[in-house]
Amino acid sequence: MSNTLKIYILALIGFLVGTSEFIITGILDTIADSLGITVAAAGQLITIFSLVYAIFTPILMGLTSSIDRRKLMIFSLGLFVIGNILAFVLPGYGLFVMTRVIIALGTGMAVVTAFTIAAKIAPEGKQGSAMATVMMGFSSSLIVGVPLGRIISSLLGWKAVFGVLALLGILAMIIIRATIPLIKGEKSVPLVKQLALFKKRKVTIGLAITFFWLGGYSIAYTYLSPYLLNVSGIQEKLLTGIFLIFGIASLFGSKFGGFSTDRWGVKKTLIGGMLLHIIALVLLSLVTNSYVSVLIILILWSFAAWSTAPTQQYNLATIEPESSGVLLGLNQSITQLAMAAGAGVGGVFVEKVSLSSVTWIGALGVAIAIVTTLALYRAKSSKMSVEYKKSAS
Repeated sequence: MSNTLKIYILALIGFLVGTSEFIITGILDTIADSLGITVAAAGQLITIFSLVYAIFTPILMGLTSSIDRRKLMIFSLGLFVIGNILAFVLPGYGLFVMTRVIIALGTGMAVVTAFTIAAKIAPEGKQGSAMATVMMGFSSSLIVGVPLGRIISSLLGWKAVFGVLALLGILAMIIIRATIPLIKGEKSVPLVKQLALFKKRKVTIGLAITFFWLGGYSIAYTYLSPYLLNVSGIQEKLLTGIFLIFGIASLFGSKFGGFSTDRWGVKKTLIGGMLLHIIALVLLSLVTNSYVSVLIILILWSFAAWSTAPTQQYNLATIEPESSGVLLGLNQSITQLAMAAGAGVGGVFVEKVSLSSVTWIGALGVAIAIVTTLALYRAKSSKMSVEYKKSAS
């Protein structure tokens, strides 16, 4: 088997474990009804998953740095399978929370290990493309995984979703064992050294952009299913198609973000995308009971929101070029923290204010991200001015 095909297998692993993270959004209302809990309580399942992923993934990767990468991938998928089997068979909300913790631990290690293996087996000079392919698989779970989960849930019940994920996880373990070679572990960057980057003002501001942008997005996206049903007035039978189109729009937005960054630069792309993001969220709160109008707004929202993703990755890589790998790794944790914070904040407003408030609070989060972006470029300009004066003197 060619290494290119092996990299695509790793991308499919990314798709599988990514689906386990995003699937909750598509069936949030169903889970809430089945378990007899509020939508806000169901939303905290996303918060818990993201927090565990963000906090424990760098710790676990540090502890397992010397383990063969293939063995680590199989172990990670084993945790993933166990968590999904338990989610399928155990009753009640409390036990389901426990299963989300186990799945998050397995998912975090599997994603990072997939990136590592892809970089190791890729041809010289093609490591970046290999990692991008794995990322494409992970991102595709948002496009296909969420509506697919909705379909399985409607046909077999929401618990069946996790049974299917467990079976696919077992298949993935067998395929990895048969196709991926033994790859030695290596020294990892100590967590203390990684966290030391936060002492640099530009790094902190740069990561804050990710936090507020994705946090604002997550506040609204986490509760999108109940929002569309109860606020926008969309029929339940149309939700699967809406999520699929929403996901496809995110893919186009991501592609456009990369093109725009090359054509017009990071600053214009970030600010322009986030302004459209805010406009879409405001429009979503104003337009109801019109399937076509709501769908157009959702396409605009998804396109605008995800145009920021590749641009922000590139932005972070240029802040500290010599530490770009570590910084992008930290950004993965910040991404999960942002998703957790967004789901948590959204849950509070759903419970204490109203479901319709999440779009406005989400828009506020993205607005803060714009202000943070302007602060980053002000800091960059100040540093360049100081360096120019030093060189002139």
